[in-house]
Amino acid sequence: MSPSEVLPTLDHGLIGNGNLLALVSPTSAIEWLCLPRFDSPSVFARLLDRRKGGVFRFLVNGEEVRGELQYLTNTNVLINRFQHDGVSWELIDFAPRLPYGWAVDAPLRLVRILRPLHGLVRLRVDFDPRLDYARGETELLAMPDGIEVRGPGGPLFLQSNLPISYVANRRDFVLDGPVFFDLSYGCRTRVSMSQVGHELELTEQGWHVWAKSCALPLFNPELVLRSALCLKLHACEDTGAIIAATTTSIPEALNTSRTWDYRYCWLRDAAFVVEALRRLSHLREGERFLRFLRDVAEAGPLQPLYALDGNPSAPEEILDHLEGFGGCGPVRIGNGATEQRQHDLMGELVLCLETLLRDPRLVHDEEDLRFFPLVQRLVEEAILRAPEPDTSIWEFRSLMRNHTFSRTMCWVAVHRGAAIARRFGELDFARRWERVADREHITILERGFNAKRGFFTQSLDGEFPDASILLLPTLGLVDPKDPRFLSTLEAYSEELTEGGLMLRYRNDDDFGRTTSAFTICSFWWAEALALAGRLEEAIQVFDRVCRHANPLGLFSEDIDPATGRLLGNFPQAYTHVGLIHSAITIGEHLEALEGKVRAWS
Repeated sequence: MSPSEVLPTLDHGLIGNGNLLALVSPTSAIEWLCLPRFDSPSVFARLLDRRKGGVFRFLVNGEEVRGELQYLTNTNVLINRFQHDGVSWELIDFAPRLPYGWAVDAPLRLVRILRPLHGLVRLRVDFDPRLDYARGETELLAMPDGIEVRGPGGPLFLQSNLPISYVANRRDFVLDGPVFFDLSYGCRTRVSMSQVGHELELTEQGWHVWAKSCALPLFNPELVLRSALCLKLHACEDTGAIIAATTTSIPEALNTSRTWDYRYCWLRDAAFVVEALRRLSHLREGERFLRFLRDVAEAGPLQPLYALDGNPSAPEEILDHLEGFGGCGPVRIGNGATEQRQHDLMGELVLCLETLLRDPRLVHDEEDLRFFPLVQRLVEEAILRAPEPDTSIWEFRSLMRNHTFSRTMCWVAVHRGAAIARRFGELDFARRWERVADREHITILERGFNAKRGFFTQSLDGEFPDASILLLPTLGLVDPKDPRFLSTLEAYSEELTEGGLMLRYRNDDDFGRTTSAFTICSFWWAEALALAGRLEEAIQVFDRVCRHANPLGLFSEDIDPATGRLLGNFPQAYTHVGLIHSAITIGEHLEALEGKVRAWS
């Protein structure tokens, strides 16, 4: 980290509508926005370079003022209240999400509304877009009705009821009434204060309707709902793809080169998101993702991740002109994992297909029969690849082994594929796959458990612990109270934890030894403890992890056990999936323990 840089804090709020995502700081600064898609080049990237990245903020006497940032209840609308020198005002940020019928209109627009609360404050607009990751020339052209932003990746248009010269010339103005700013991509439809006020009302109502349809657990329902709202923002309204995280290149650990671009659709992560939302009674995201999956499957061999339009992600590239998060580079765009061999993939996709196809809330017709060839393809691929080494769920770049989790997911593909085959009346496939699944089950239990070390290991016939093993009971491979799994829980609690948080693994990888706790692993730990009947410990772990959320209830990918700092790309969908699953599992076990198994209990 450069001595001249202060490491930013991931205390931002996330706004979006399914086609747009932006990160807003408590200082009012929009520090991350990519257009016209989640995986497009940035418009504002101050998060990755405070000087050159680009920002949209409001200043007092030329300086930033921190406010109190919060979400309007049960929405993805942010409100920031400021107090300074006896004066107070508020800023509302949202991306219009306008319900019509059973659908929503999610335009590529971002709206900011300033309102005075007490007294009069003088503000200055710092509107400084830097298109194409600040690589190209960005031209601001002031017009009578707004500012046009020209350059690679444009055009954008900023409108306001404030005289546009105040914005263009960075002149101070007195906030004596509501002032709006509407930033749009690719269009110049005239807007007004009354229009954006109406759109704010409709957007709030739309989020309230979505939140009302969440089937929440009794255990920590507020945290689960915020996680669900966060996951919803990562699902693309246009294509059905679901991205892993909003950002790129926030380091997993400080002073390392562990910086990656997560703005793509990992099929694994998307399948986990679909299941988390399904358990909360949201099925539309799963239906749309299945269409995306079928489209990419018909286009050729499946890859671990895709761009939002279904094409392979861009080749991995380093942007040397950006300093990185708090000076911690490199900044990467694209992701080399698209070419990796990740054999767990088939299992996650078959799981996703199987749970959706058997959900009685979905009406299935002859169109669903088109999914069986995909299931057949995934199962046969799993049978072929199961004995072969891969790069694992952790995407090692050179450490090819027969990883236990990957082998388990291949078993899942065959085991659940047989259930789907029976559902479709494909009995020959079902019987053959069941025989293969039985053999695989025996192999994994015999070779995945190291009796000498007393735990299931990262790879077959291996010796290292690996937090992904904590999912084995959830996947049905082993009973959570099996002595082998109970001893694994004990060993992992000793060998894989730092500061009460769970690491992914301890062994060296391509970049040395990881030091940060991968946050979803701690939620897996909490869920495994609950399944094993150790509810008090499960709740302790869950509560301990949740204390590390940012003030808005959002999580990044990693936590530094030494400082509690959030690290890694933010917000991370996978982490919020882990929170939802562990909360539901803990809640179900608590309800059974307390006898809450009937109405009104």
